[in-house]
Amino acid sequence: MAPQNRTSGLPRIGLTQGDINGIGYEVILKVLADSRIFESFIPIVYGQSKVFSYYKKNFGMEEMSYAVIRDASQAQPRRINIVNHTDEELKVEPGFSTAIAGRASFAALKLATNDLRNGNIDAMVTAPINKSNIQSEQFKFKGQTDYIKSFFPDNEYITLLVSHNMRIGFVTNHIPLKDVPSTITKDLIIKKLKLMNNSLVKDFNIVAPKIAVLGLNPHAGDGNIMGVEERDIIKPAMEVAKEQGVMAFGPFPADGFFGSDAWRKYDGILSMYHDQGLTPFRVLAVDGGVSFTAGLPVVRTSTTHGTGYDIANQNIADPDAFRHAIYLAIDILNNRVKS
Repeated sequence: MAPQNRTSGLPRIGLTQGDINGIGYEVILKVLADSRIFESFIPIVYGQSKVFSYYKKNFGMEEMSYAVIRDASQAQPRRINIVNHTDEELKVEPGFSTAIAGRASFAALKLATNDLRNGNIDAMVTAPINKSNIQSEQFKFKGQTDYIKSFFPDNEYITLLVSHNMRIGFVTNHIPLKDVPSTITKDLIIKKLKLMNNSLVKDFNIVAPKIAVLGLNPHAGDGNIMGVEERDIIKPAMEVAKEQGVMAFGPFPADGFFGSDAWRKYDGILSMYHDQGLTPFRVLAVDGGVSFTAGLPVVRTSTTHGTGYDIANQNIADPDAFRHAIYLAIDILNNRVKS
């Protein structure tokens, strides 16, 4: 964990602006409008003060003050600190994907990730980007998580979706469905189970966590009638993980597992592929949920929603998920100190 601010004892949390034409600034502004939040952390917004002021005015928040700082070392408690990635005027076009927005989202992300790696901030919470307009010669990644991971090449990670007592991880994530069966291997499942188990212990302060493992095929293969991956890959991987101290249970058919509320009995759930875990998560996580990149030596969280172009600049975006992402980052920092 990066060193905390020496003068206040509060963690420095970097907040990236995301896509300037989406709802990123709206949720950031709404979260920071409640002055009580400054009792928990020192906010450092990586973005552009002119864009911040643009949205501040549009949402009737002119009274909100901020300080533009050169770098994170100048951040002070009980105020909004902004690190500009550029002093140039940026054309803001709410609701539209533009090249300018893509370059701006990458510039802010790059600054914040560098500071996170170098220990200048304690954690980072990322607002949503557009995965298409951010692409460039410098950014050839599937998303922000893969980019952040590139700063820590020696560490494996697992994405955890978190909402209250639900924590869902993935064996495979952003790959085509047709590639899932060939990607899932015994070694990969073991690796993800160990990553999830370690995170539940270290980041969530759970002693001897119980992890439910979902099957790949309908009805978890139904006695090998609908597929043999459960017998040949998933169960053998679970046995090895158990020998290494992981309490893994299953594999369970996903439909019955979530439909019967069986998920409430477990501290973590390992999903085989993206939609298998994300679909029930979105239904059950009424507060929107948070994404946490577990396994890295640093703390990074984000919302699970997208840029929200369709509601951009309308002052109707719900900031709860972004607020939860901040508080989860703070909780994980505190739990890592305890462990």
